[in-house]
Amino acid sequence: MGNGLPIHRVGGKRYMPGLDGLRALSVIAVIAYHLNMKWAQGGLIGVGIFFVISGYLITDQIIQEWKRHQSLNLVDFWIRRARRLLPGMLAMMLFVALWLLCTDSGRLLSLKGAFLSSLFYVNNWWLIFHQVSYFESFGPPSPIGHLWSLSIEEQFYVVWPIALVIGLQTTQQRGKLSLLILTLACVSAIAMAMGYVPGTDPSRVYYGTDTRMFALLIGAALAVLCPSRKMNDNVAAGSRVLLDLVGSLGLTILIFLIYRTNEYDDFLYRYGFLFIALITAAVIAVLAHPASLIGKIMGCKPLRWIGVRSYSLYIWHYPVIVLSSPAVNTSGTSIGRTLLQLAASLMLAALSYRYIEEPLRRGGFRRNRKTEFQSRRRLRPLLMAAILPVIVIPVACNMVFSSPEPAQEEEKPSVPVQSPAETIPDEKKPVPDKIHSGKGVTAIGDSVILDAAPFLEKMLPGIVVSGKVGRQMRQAQDVIDQLKSQDRLAERVIIELGTNGPFNTKQLRSLLDSLKNAKQVILVNTRVPRTWQDTVNKDIAEVSNDFGNTAVVDWYSASEGKDDYFYRDGVHLKREGAEYYASILVKALE
Repeated sequence: MGNGLPIHRVGGKRYMPGLDGLRALSVIAVIAYHLNMKWAQGGLIGVGIFFVISGYLITDQIIQEWKRHQSLNLVDFWIRRARRLLPGMLAMMLFVALWLLCTDSGRLLSLKGAFLSSLFYVNNWWLIFHQVSYFESFGPPSPIGHLWSLSIEEQFYVVWPIALVIGLQTTQQRGKLSLLILTLACVSAIAMAMGYVPGTDPSRVYYGTDTRMFALLIGAALAVLCPSRKMNDNVAAGSRVLLDLVGSLGLTILIFLIYRTNEYDDFLYRYGFLFIALITAAVIAVLAHPASLIGKIMGCKPLRWIGVRSYSLYIWHYPVIVLSSPAVNTSGTSIGRTLLQLAASLMLAALSYRYIEEPLRRGGFRRNRKTEFQSRRRLRPLLMAAILPVIVIPVACNMVFSSPEPAQEEEKPSVPVQSPAETIPDEKKPVPDKIHSGKGVTAIGDSVILDAAPFLEKMLPGIVVSGKVGRQMRQAQDVIDQLKSQDRLAERVIIELGTNGPFNTKQLRSLLDSLKNAKQVILVNTRVPRTWQDTVNKDIAEVSNDFGNTAVVDWYSASEGKDDYFYRDGVHLKREGAEYYASILVKALE
């Protein structure tokens, strides 16, 4: 039986506060992920949740308009979408451009393609065609690197209304139409699963509109099957209990996946994102229902406030984090910096939502002369309050929490330094007891081993160093096979890989199996300011325990607090750092 409560409607549409709560959960997950919070390694699934919500709400809106008028004004629909999405994004992009113009004009110039593609909502395809990896790149991240997802949504908003209207004209049967939509979703999900190759960079399937569209389509199919206008709270008590059980279980699963998964789990690209989209659809169906208690809980005021501004928070949080984080940070997460970044993100999002996005979405700033004059008077102090934190907070973060770069410091050379190393005080580096011959040692790695190569060759005369910029763990087996065929693979092998991206444990086990006859294998873990760092180090520690001839050099711990050993990318080593690195490897061989 119903409780007789009225269903709140805004502008002819039913307002569903529980969905704002789900939006809040999603954006909190994404922000925590970008802040490298250990409890939100799977926070990237928040974007997938957003896709399902968007597909549901947009399709529900189109169907309601179609039922009222038996037509859809496409131009009006697209204008409404542009008013909703463009103002906040343009304001953020302008802020980032001005910030970089004042602080790093060279970096701004290098991002011109990203800016233009984001402006026209094709950023995801620009990233694909320019082979910009979401996972296997380092150096200063793009402060607008999160806009790829908005490109997918906007492409959906352009094409989907036309396709849906054709479907509505073709059939009046909701079941048949939803089945057709789900078939298209299956095609997209299969494209992701088939396009993903385990152990390789998944950026193509992660960015692609074709391989991510299934989440939006699943939300759309739900809107066809369960339109919001047909829902009412006049349901039996048993149905209410079932609704809340399904909703609670679905939310628990999503939160668990945010905590437990990470972007390198193979299952995500095979079926995980599809599973997440289906669970999200079930949760949406419950939260949208006026009879669900969990919907009212998720629609509580704090979550509703965040959810209403979730788009603004998504737009603003990432540039705040990127622009206010030090280039090199070997001391871990700073609570003070994180709190400042959260405060700046919330403040900018709130101001953007109230004074830029909402006025333009509702038709513009001008009402009448009196209102306009009063608004300007109220807006001046608020604009000043907005400008001050925009300037002060990022500057304060850099001044308080980042280590200063020497004014005379040069950029990393394109080739390894060959000149003699500077002397390092004894307390800073573990100097080997004596110099050994390196004739029985082979070192295989990427650009980091190239940095250390001159010092390894000095400390271990005769060592064979095979280093290549950008080398991945999946390429190591070919290197070992080649060295074996040339009779250059020694009985002691150093492997330094993982800087340029993650690998799966199967690849590493296979590699170590091929070295089971080696007298000693040294695995070096990594320090790289990217999310795969912890995954790589965890896998190295786990797999090495299963091989008796294998030991781990903990470069991550050894380099902690030594910002001045690194260039600005936080990965490559200056001369002092390279010698320190080499000395650690020599010590491990002893």
